[in-house]
Amino acid sequence: MVDGAKPVRSATFFWTHSVDTVVSPPHLAVLDASHGDRNTKRNFRRELDASLSEFDVTNEQIPDGFDYDGVIVTGSRSSVYWDEPWISPMKEWLDEVIERDIPCLGICYGHQLLADVLGGTVEGMGAYEIGYNTVTHTGESELFSGIDEEFLVFTTHSDAVTELPPGAQALAENEYSNHGFRKDHVFGVQFHPEYDMETAEQLTRRKDLTEERRAEVLAGITEDNYAAACEAKHVFENFTKYVTELRAAPVAAD
Repeated sequence: MVDGAKPVRSATFFWTHSVDTVVSPPHLAVLDASHGDRNTKRNFRRELDASLSEFDVTNEQIPDGFDYDGVIVTGSRSSVYWDEPWISPMKEWLDEVIERDIPCLGICYGHQLLADVLGGTVEGMGAYEIGYNTVTHTGESELFSGIDEEFLVFTTHSDAVTELPPGAQALAENEYSNHGFRKDHVFGVQFHPEYDMETAEQLTRRKDLTEERRAEVLAGITEDNYAAACEAKHVFENFTKYVTELRAAPVAAD
């Protein structure tokens, strides 16, 4: 672990089908690309039922090894194609993670970054999607288990995956862009299942929006919309379950 990486331990344990076996929670590396946003840490710690090692990648904290059951890449105010010194080292580390078949889940910027590492295309949309919006998933992935085909979720992005990586499967979309993909053990979602109302409101207030649009988005941040959007939090539970089951699977002989 690099200096500054913060381990966060969960008290949860996972039971296998055998009543005599207790499985420790998966160990996830969280690549925090939020430029130190406190809401990001709070939200992911709340939603991820796992043992976490957190890395502030925008301060060039990159894990010095690969002893993780899975990897999470958070959102960011940066763009994947910007020339910032921390982006290339993170891409190189993630490329090795993917080569090692370690499961990854990217959220918003993380979704775009993983698509880029895998050979997809990320571009500016010429538009800005923000607020509680409807997304549709295909129903063909365990990542969306327990989530209605059409679901409400908070979104905020002006970049999008415009071309999926070779061999990737589209999992979700709306009128703005792709909102989910999978390739092998790599998953990405464009929306923010981790957002609570406080995060959504604070972000909306600091974005460069017209006052009319800002008021419209803020008016949509209601307890009812948040409650409906909580369904999308199954993404985290489903990814953690996937990681746990993959870790427990027997390794095929060469």
